[in-house]
Amino acid sequence: MSSARNTDHTVALSPTASDAANRAAHTERTVHHVRIEEDLLTVRHAVRAATLRAGFSIVDQTRVVTAASELARNAYIHGGGGTVTIDQLTLRGNAGLRLTVKDDGPGIADTDAALADGFTTGAGLGHGLGGARRLMNDFELHTVPGQGTTVIATRWAGR
Repeated sequence: MSSARNTDHTVALSPTASDAANRAAHTERTVHHVRIEEDLLTVRHAVRAATLRAGFSIVDQTRVVTAASELARNAYIHGGGGTVTIDQLTLRGNAGLRLTVKDDGPGIADTDAALADGFTTGAGLGHGLGGARRLMNDFELHTVPGQGTTVIATRWAGR
């Protein structure tokens, strides 16, 4: 996966969870643009509100809000801005949230390195993508160098 070739790099944490998220019913969708730093706070508040509506525990609320914050910040800093889409899901009575974070930035040339703890292209601690992946039940990273990045991350209540 680590290559500068102009191909779509995909990393999936749990293909079965991804399949479940794709089959789940959408009960609500909101889209938030991330253009200025204040938009990061708006995304955090919107994700927190969505976790409350979905009935997530306080621990799972914190996990999802933290992942959303890291992903939105990456889109803002490294991708020059983007969008965060929050989908509230239900599957067989189980509530979940799917976050889709898109940017049209330079993409990620080396996805393996970007997902490794300690990797940073700036002044951060290097826990962004890898940390977000660990906080969610399902995590997909799609990137094409020179064409942007999309991260799709799903968490189910009580899992």
